[in-house]
Amino acid sequence: MKIILDVFGGDNAPLAILDGAARAVDEYGARLILTGDEGKIHSCAEENHISLANMEIAHADTVIGMEEPPSLMLNEKKNCSMAVGLNLLRDGGGDAFISAGSTGALVVGATRFVRRMKGVRRAPIASLLPTSDALYLLIDTGANMDCRPEFLAQFGLMGSIYMKNVMGIENPRVGLLNVGTEETKGGELQLAAYELLKAAPINFVGNVEPREAPRGACDVLVADGFSGNIVVKLTEGVGLVMFGMVKNILTENLLSKFAAMLLMPGLKTLKKKMDYSEYGGAPLLGFRKPVFKSHGSSNANAIKHVVRQAMMYVQSGAQREMEAALTGFGANAQEEREEDQ
Repeated sequence: MKIILDVFGGDNAPLAILDGAARAVDEYGARLILTGDEGKIHSCAEENHISLANMEIAHADTVIGMEEPPSLMLNEKKNCSMAVGLNLLRDGGGDAFISAGSTGALVVGATRFVRRMKGVRRAPIASLLPTSDALYLLIDTGANMDCRPEFLAQFGLMGSIYMKNVMGIENPRVGLLNVGTEETKGGELQLAAYELLKAAPINFVGNVEPREAPRGACDVLVADGFSGNIVVKLTEGVGLVMFGMVKNILTENLLSKFAAMLLMPGLKTLKKKMDYSEYGGAPLLGFRKPVFKSHGSSNANAIKHVVRQAMMYVQSGAQREMEAALTGFGANAQEEREEDQ
């Protein structure tokens, strides 16, 4: 198995990417193909004493920036590190592709080069988030801002298969993000999606309010990309503020500092559970080959974990099951042909 890694995507590239890649090789025995400027990769590795053992390099002339139009990858920047990696994946040069670069560019590039599975209307980003005692999958978290009911139905099916095969949950509970639990809650999108999810071959548990998701109300939470992205960023923000407040309380005086010493093991465990870098990245489900999006500000720890996550996904067989389950599910053949033209 070979995992293709975009070395120049993200805010902390290339150092954090190379450092994380080396850790993945050491800890998980990963075999990697790095895409990016070969000279810069070697220079960065040498300057920071990072081993490139078990890594190949696929040279790329340029990089597509976070603020640049995704369409640049299809013409002026068709030899950027992201495009080189996606084309390599398409042609069978690797088993999965990872980038911490522009989400829009990754979605556009994967749609153009890797292509969606037959019957899949939209490819969502699926992000793992912590609950009080486990994890849940939020899908979509930003790839599709405007959705139709059939998109959400497919998201639920893909998320269920991912959690069963990759995370080992036998019969994942699938919920629909909504403002209330009653069947009559929500706008037109939620009302129509509810009926499709209820009829889908999944363990649908109904509407789930945002406050109940961290309490373990479901294993998969389905949302349009706009709402899902807000939930992710609010969760990250609340976590950062909460730990900042706890830190201030525990460093207020001598007595609180003593209490902090006693609480430190538990606080470290909690902080680790709330740290996005522990979960690495998120798969873009529905493509013909596995594609992963890592956080734009990913550090070495996050890169290491997303490589592990990609390896688990490839080994799980989830891709094959998804292809079989999604063929024709919730898709109109005529609309699909029109979209691919």
